Amino acid sequence: MIDEHSARMTTQRRVILEELRKVTSHPTADMVYKMVRKRLPRISLGTVYRNLEVLSEQGLIQKLNIGGARMRFDGNTSEHCHIRCVVCGRVDDLPEEPTVSLPELGSESGYEILGHWLELYGRCPDCRAERK
Repeated sequence: MIDEHSARMTTQRRVILEELRKVTSHPTADMVYKMVRKRLPRISLGTVYRNLEVLSEQGLIQKLNIGGARMRFDGNTSEHCHIRCVVCGRVDDLPEEPTVSLPELGSESGYEILGHWLELYGRCPDCRAERK
C-alpha cells in the first residue's frame, strides 16, 4: 500500500515517468537509471528502483516479469501483449491483440477473470538476420 507521502509526484518520479513514456524498449531498472541520469545526474540507482516500484503500484507504469529475466518496465499502461527475443532479450509490444477474447475464454472455466498476461517469444528480426 502506498502512503500519502510516497504517492506525491516528485521531480525524480516525474522524470522517471517521462523517460519511460518516451521509449517502447521496455527497459530494465538499470537502463532507466542511465536514461534518467542524463537529466538528473545525482540520482541514485536505489532511488530509481524505489520510484519504479511506486509508479507501478500507482498504476502509472507496468512492471513486466518476462520469462524469468530481469524485471522490465513499460510506460504504456493499456492492456497489450508482448513478444520477447530468446536470443538478445529484446521485448516489444505485440502489434495486434489476439483475435480470441482471453477473458471470455477464461470465464468458461468458472473463474472471474480480472486480467490476462500473454507473452510470445521467438527471435527478433536483428537476431534472425545475424543467424543467416
